[in-house]
Amino acid sequence: MNQLFVDNLTVIDFSYLDTNRGILGESWIVDVELQGELDDQGMLFDFGDVKKKVKSVIDYEVDHKLVIPSNHPSIAITQSDTSIEAIFTADNGEQIIHKSPAEALTQIADIEINKGNVSAYLCDKILQQLPSNVTGINIVLREENIDGPFYHYSHGLKKHQGNCQRIAHGHRSTINIFKDGNADLALETQWASLFRDIYIGTEEDVSSQPIINNLPHTHFSYTSIQGLFELTLPSRQVYLIKTDSTVEWIATHIAEQLKQETPSSHFKVKAFEGVGKGAIAHR
Repeated sequence: MNQLFVDNLTVIDFSYLDTNRGILGESWIVDVELQGELDDQGMLFDFGDVKKKVKSVIDYEVDHKLVIPSNHPSIAITQSDTSIEAIFTADNGEQIIHKSPAEALTQIADIEINKGNVSAYLCDKILQQLPSNVTGINIVLREENIDGPFYHYSHGLKKHQGNCQRIAHGHRSTINIFKDGNADLALETQWASLFRDIYIGTEEDVSSQPIINNLPHTHFSYTSIQGLFELTLPSRQVYLIKTDSTVEWIATHIAEQLKQETPSSHFKVKAFEGVGKGAIAHR
């Protein structure tokens, strides 16, 4: 048997439903190993094809989607020809309701989402698309090693032309804040704590603030190129800003809040969107 590997093939930026913490934005780095026999070129599979074929399946199945554990007893799923709705009711009565075009939601047949079952799901989907000489695949999903504060956030960008328009996708992100030219760990920790397991929403996308089971919720709704998206969350898990929730606007929002609190200081905010990318704002 021969093996081929590609480390750091891609990064999956998505959100998943954690039945204890809510909707979590996540960024997982993907390492791939293929197993099988060599073809007539003396190859298991061309590296260029690995990157294109495997990444395309990962992007289609999980990237920029909401992933839910469809076998959890507190999740109800209803699907029509054009949309799918998932309703999760927590033990305390809080609800998460996600309604979208079907391609924005992935169901894993389990009671929780973890690296193991997402990896197994992807291995099954990818192996179906590979040539017959490739007989096995192993996918390792791992988080970026972050030396400092970080947070999980989810959002949706209705104006985006691609899959970022999906209302519940997200990232695991670090943040660097400089006050008067010096790194400020206290401020970084403060904002990472504020954005822990958060949905960053745009004020104009809020259509109502319903009370469900005597608990405050926030309902978002918008129509974009891919269709109608709706999301209802416990209000305690929502952070509203006046602008769209692009990483550029998130960095700007943080910098402006810091400047308002301490007008005499200069702030530089480097907000990441997942792994190795993001935006910088100065105020």
